[in-house]
Amino acid sequence: MATHLLRTELVVDALEMALWRRNPEVGLIHHTDRGVQYRALSFSKKLEEASIVASMGRVGSALDNALSESFVASLKCEILHGHRFLDREAARTAVFDYIEGFYNQVRRHSSLGYLSPSEYERATLRGLRWRKRKLSVTLG
Repeated sequence: MATHLLRTELVVDALEMALWRRNPEVGLIHHTDRGVQYRALSFSKKLEEASIVASMGRVGSALDNALSESFVASLKCEILHGHRFLDREAARTAVFDYIEGFYNQVRRHSSLGYLSPSEYERATLRGLRWRKRKLSVTLG
């Protein structure tokens, strides 16, 4: 959360934080809309440095960001609507707790086979490791 309108520094900082926390494997795809902050040179360079593949939605396609839009709708409905926060820090804490403590860890998603995002990610990584082991044994 920032006190200014969405600027490139905010998305670059968010990307750096995500890279530090998650340390993703090479080939990760970062999908965005066509916002100017995502088209900025500094953001593109940061993606390239991290070997992240940039993907940008098509103009006028409402379906490109359906998952992101669904997340924002859930956040608004489940934590923000009808709630008044004492200050910016209380709002920041509530949003963080919702995302990290509930949405990613507990909340089931029909699009993920009724697993939480964390459960889905662990299952996917286990499957990838198993396939890599099987392929290396096959290739000898």
